[in-house]
Amino acid sequence: MATTTTGTFQPPDSVSRMQRMGSVAALIGVVLTVLGFLMSGLDRFYEAYLVAYIFWAGVSLGSLALLMVIHLTGGAWGLVIRRPLEAATRTIPIMALLFIPIIAGMGHLYHWTHPEALNDPIIADKAAYLNTPFFIGRQIFYWVAWSVMALLLNRWSAEQDRTGDPALIAKFSKLSGGGLVLHGLLITFATVDWVMSLNPHWFSTIWGMLFLVGQGLSALAFAIVILIMLAQYAPLNQIVTSHHLHDLGKLLFAFLMLWAYLSFSQFLIIWSANTAEEIPHYLVRMQGGYEWLGLGLIVLHFAAPYALLLSRDVKRDVNRLRWIAAWLVFIRIIDYFWYVSPEFHQEGFTISLLDVALPIALGGIFVALYAMYLRARPLLPLNDPGLAKAIEHHVH
Repeated sequence: MATTTTGTFQPPDSVSRMQRMGSVAALIGVVLTVLGFLMSGLDRFYEAYLVAYIFWAGVSLGSLALLMVIHLTGGAWGLVIRRPLEAATRTIPIMALLFIPIIAGMGHLYHWTHPEALNDPIIADKAAYLNTPFFIGRQIFYWVAWSVMALLLNRWSAEQDRTGDPALIAKFSKLSGGGLVLHGLLITFATVDWVMSLNPHWFSTIWGMLFLVGQGLSALAFAIVILIMLAQYAPLNQIVTSHHLHDLGKLLFAFLMLWAYLSFSQFLIIWSANTAEEIPHYLVRMQGGYEWLGLGLIVLHFAAPYALLLSRDVKRDVNRLRWIAAWLVFIRIIDYFWYVSPEFHQEGFTISLLDVALPIALGGIFVALYAMYLRARPLLPLNDPGLAKAIEHHVH
């Protein structure tokens, strides 16, 4: 394939507008966070920060996993969202820095950090793993590993744009093959650290896979929203077709189904076993108002998007697919709230200004950085061996 000029696929002005909107949202979110902090205090701040953080970090990390899947499998669906995914992965080092408030708030979030917690025999048995120095060390390892993988994939992608070196394909594949295995392990341990250890008495063997798939769903939905926005302008309006949208819609449907399957499997296994260690996780979420939030997730996170995405026409329709993807991005935050909030408010459902402000603040930071990174490179991977063939295949 002949080298393509980088000017061919430059991002439209809408990306600059998105960067400005992200900056404004971050500013508004910070102001609301300050107000919420004055109203609700430090404990509530850290609880809301954790929910917002695991969502936006999940978009970055889910994008990394999807990017590695693309390098292993190929396909036109991957080529059209590769640059949006790459832009998301370049936010990973910033997400590492944004983890610092969680470390600062460990005493507010994790009961096992308190010296008196060792009087609990269950926590004492887990003390070799659940201790502050080891926790911090693990976080450093996770984020360094994720950052290195993202750095290499993005560096090689830029090199491919410049040189078209066919040897890079093998590099992408080798890193992605081992990287996906490593990523799965890292996510499993990380989500145990971040969320499951909020209640060190509880455990689930499906936990890591559930969060891995949830992150993939968040990242794919976000990438679809961005792609459809970009496809309204040149040059992607001449390239992205209903065939690409159909492929992405089918993949979104698959992630949604897998998320629902894992969520229900976890519930069914724990509910059937009915053990004293496991069942309280769901009992507390079936009372005090949390039951309505759970029912809402069943209907609005699964049943409604599932019914809509069954339709071939919906998956090929720009407007309807965009709204479904945008809705899934939003409701993924609610899903994380349902996992975190009951651990701190077992007396019943409660919400504060911080629960709204912090997702906006971190989301604004993420979107502003994301748009900046998206602007920095052409919108399609120049000199990728499959690019021309993929475009021609989907045009005809």
